[in-house]
Amino acid sequence: MDRKKLAGAIEKALEDKGKKKFTQSVELIINMRGIDFSKSENRLNLDIPLPKGKGGKELKSAVFAEGVAADQAKKAGADLVISSSEIPEYADKSKAIDLAENYFLLAEPKLMGAVAKSLGQFLGKRGKLPKPITGDIEDMIKRSKNSVRIVSKGKYLPTAQTFIGTEEMNPEELAENADTVYEAVKNKVKEGNIKSVYVKLTMGRPFKAR
Repeated sequence: MDRKKLAGAIEKALEDKGKKKFTQSVELIINMRGIDFSKSENRLNLDIPLPKGKGGKELKSAVFAEGVAADQAKKAGADLVISSSEIPEYADKSKAIDLAENYFLLAEPKLMGAVAKSLGQFLGKRGKLPKPITGDIEDMIKRSKNSVRIVSKGKYLPTAQTFIGTEEMNPEELAENADTVYEAVKNKVKEGNIKSVYVKLTMGRPFKAR
């Protein structure tokens, strides 16, 4: 994507922000065409680390683990560590939705089944089932705090919309985050299937970047 045009759209969005009593998020919207998202192989399920961070809006991390893995998760700074015996406690609707909306979820592979059984009805439809832990858990937790997730859900509309930072970040940082997200989506759907790209603030108008 043309970085100059992308940066220009971001600058216009920031100039249009007006005066709000809260810090607005900056969002990237990618519209696609020619893809049947009702087919599972075409659906998006991407975790994308933002290279310039999230401007102070880092996600909390919750890890389903026990034993050595639980100790490693705590040492690595996980905000919440849930053992196998504690999983049923989070089957409560309000607790499950809190996990889905406010945490990036990771789980030991051996606990994935138990999580799906107890929480699948709440996490699955939101595209928030935990990512299995593979490799270095400390690195996964660190990356998760600055990651965004794009998941096809609902009626599988041909649009991906995600957070790329806040209005307090500079345009160059936001452009690098946006370009990283764009490249990840492009690698999945191919560039010819991307119809248009827009940038907007939470309460602002969309500005075309592609």
